[in-house]
Amino acid sequence: MKIYSAPLQGFTEAVWRNVHNTVFGGIDAYYTPFLRFEHGEIRNKDIRDIERKNNSVDNLVPQIIAASPDEMHPLMELLANEGYVHADINMGCSFPLQVRKRHGAGLLPHPSMVAELMQATTTYKGFSFSLKMRLGWESKNEWRELMPILNDTPLTHITMHPRLGIEQYKKEADIDAFAEFYEACKHPVIYNGDITSLGDIQRVEQQFPKLTGIMIGRGLLANPALGIEYNQGHELTNGELCRLVQAMHDGMFQQLVPRLQGNTQILTKMKPYWEYLLPALPKRLRKPILKAATIEKYRSAVAIALKGDWE
Repeated sequence: MKIYSAPLQGFTEAVWRNVHNTVFGGIDAYYTPFLRFEHGEIRNKDIRDIERKNNSVDNLVPQIIAASPDEMHPLMELLANEGYVHADINMGCSFPLQVRKRHGAGLLPHPSMVAELMQATTTYKGFSFSLKMRLGWESKNEWRELMPILNDTPLTHITMHPRLGIEQYKKEADIDAFAEFYEACKHPVIYNGDITSLGDIQRVEQQFPKLTGIMIGRGLLANPALGIEYNQGHELTNGELCRLVQAMHDGMFQQLVPRLQGNTQILTKMKPYWEYLLPALPKRLRKPILKAATIEKYRSAVAIALKGDWE
């Protein structure tokens, strides 16, 4: 079964992907945070993130978010110019600013708009498409009305995150609802949601043996070794994990410092990873990392935490 890295805005950008692939690996494809066309343009930051010259991973899947074919077209032009031949469509984003524009999960209650977008995919010759979605925006039955549309669209696969958009990440993933989708979907299915350990991967794999793969987001930020743990069939020791996390952290730091300016920008970029990373890390070791006001104090706190003697 394949293991995929989910797209997470602000986290799984090119630097994270490249360094993770070098230090950890075990991921069959990395999905980019979504590209969007707003105010008549695509953000330069988003363009840089998908440019081939800035990415060294073997299998990179760009994700787009759009409410209409008109929004989709400039995104597809960019991807074609960069030499991509596959795009993933975001129908799962639950951020209110996007949902109000009927982007992401905000598109799910509107079958006619979904149908128009799916029809548009057939006009891009040489491209294949997949999509990532939720059960619905406010009803777990919204996917049922979309299923005939999606089943009739030539998609390579569908990734299902079995929550509602309005739930964001607050409730547990609905495995029973996922099981119904899994049986109704004619396309290959990827599971996404609440995967935080090797045991979680193995449990989902056993329950749904026809899965194409599992996509991991926050769980991979917490334990970047999940891919190699699955491939090897056993968990890393605390010491092994901490040594690799230190290598990844240092690799990211080395690449980010020349691009960012001063303590504030660097720390603002690095600290949020520690909201997820190594959830078993004691509070007494995590707190100095999050409170550090200088790069020197931050790196010292990280080094102490990653000695790995807190198991």
